[in-house]
Amino acid sequence: MTLSGPGASGPKLAGRKYSGIAPEERVRQRRAAILESALEQFGTSGYAFASIKQICRGAGVTERYFYESFPNKEVCLAALYDTLSEAMRAATAAALSQAGPDLDALTAAGLRAFIRYLTDDPRRARVVLIEVVGVSPDMEQRRHRVLRDFVDTVLATWAAKSTRALARSERLTATALVGGVNHLLVDWLMDGRRDDPADLVAVCVDLFAATRAQWDTAAASSPYPSD
Repeated sequence: MTLSGPGASGPKLAGRKYSGIAPEERVRQRRAAILESALEQFGTSGYAFASIKQICRGAGVTERYFYESFPNKEVCLAALYDTLSEAMRAATAAALSQAGPDLDALTAAGLRAFIRYLTDDPRRARVVLIEVVGVSPDMEQRRHRVLRDFVDTVLATWAAKSTRALARSERLTATALVGGVNHLLVDWLMDGRRDDPADLVAVCVDLFAATRAQWDTAAASSPYPSD
């Protein structure tokens, strides 16, 4: 997996080409190699136990090139998390765009893409779900922003297929559902049995469908408009 993402081009440097490669491209390549190595180190040994020296050894660069792109290990973790999160969002969005028009098909496609992106490479799951937790206030803000983005995706999908306005309380429901999926994946990662990801998808699809059915029933029987 070649890692690239927001801000992946690195610092802009002036200079001549080396072996036909411009300086800016060499910086980008080194940064991508460092992020690949960081995925391996953070996703196996863990963030706390991974050193910059180990990351550089895995990337095949000296430490000076680490500091060319990142001032410290936490900024490297943040860049890796942003890259993985963006790829996860893109995979989910692509699945939604190609899914059937009904809500059940959309739900299944989105959840399948989200879950498979993480379970296909447990290193991604470990970084996204575990290693970023509690590192710093900045990382917590990043983590919660990603979760909120997925809540927004759920709400947008619901709204597009609903014949009524969504109640404000449905955001709380969507937040609880996204949190539940997140914790289910944490449990999958920490449990040595590693259930089949298809079973995780099926459970989540059923949970989303049951929740929506309950909301629709309540809305249909209520004499009041959605608040």
